[in-house]
Amino acid sequence: MFGSRRIAFIGAGNMAEAIIAGLLHSGLANSQLIASDIDSSRRDAVRMRYTIETTGNNRQAADWADVIVLAVEPQILDEVLAETFPLGASSKFIISVAAGYPLSRLAAHLHGAERMVRAMPNTPSCIRQGVTALAYADGVLSEDDERTARLMFEQIGQVVRVNEQLMDAVTGLSGSGPAYVYLMIEALADGGVMMGLSRQAAQILAAQTVAGAAQLVIDSGEHPGVLKDRVASPGGTTIAGLHVLEGGGFRAMLVSAVEAASRRSMELGSQS
Repeated sequence: MFGSRRIAFIGAGNMAEAIIAGLLHSGLANSQLIASDIDSSRRDAVRMRYTIETTGNNRQAADWADVIVLAVEPQILDEVLAETFPLGASSKFIISVAAGYPLSRLAAHLHGAERMVRAMPNTPSCIRQGVTALAYADGVLSEDDERTARLMFEQIGQVVRVNEQLMDAVTGLSGSGPAYVYLMIEALADGGVMMGLSRQAAQILAAQTVAGAAQLVIDSGEHPGVLKDRVASPGGTTIAGLHVLEGGGFRAMLVSAVEAASRRSMELGSQS
């Protein structure tokens, strides 16, 4: 699937680990991966869990690889890039999962590097149920590079391609979105408990209801409004509940949450 390409992860945190697990699950050989991290305990955990090479030397990992995944916090990425690529990285294929860190800034630090992709995966990627938005550097990636990036993130969920200027919107929707869903699951379960269900039963019912409804949207390809109307029979229980949600501004609140998170992402990007 990835041929003989060697892939280095600069940073071995949770997202790097999720991608590593997905790649190995797809059949990539352990010998094609390396991870570097300043934290020796993280290196030890990743090496033992996935039987791949690890190192505390970012430059060593980058020099060895064909594809380099930048998986460190954005606030330290400037320093990491200066240490890892003192002479630039013009021949390397760079994939960054650092939130709020634009490709233009990456190119400036990498002294002319052009083969770059910016990725925004979300936390359900750790169970291969995530979604990743990819933004490609304009006009310079080969079809093979584009395919490699897409295949990498397809191992941890679905993939969409967006223009880079929409990455803040992606952050507000799918990046922050799991937290909105967790809040909704918690609230649904609370409602079940209020009506007499045990906490355990209510949480299972709420979580699986959300998971199943989401999967039906994906599998059917139908508009959520159409599926909603199929549940809401005239004069029934569902339409009574929907009336309360609409009266409380449920729809508008979710739209506003995505907007607020997106705007905050823009602010953080301008401050970095």
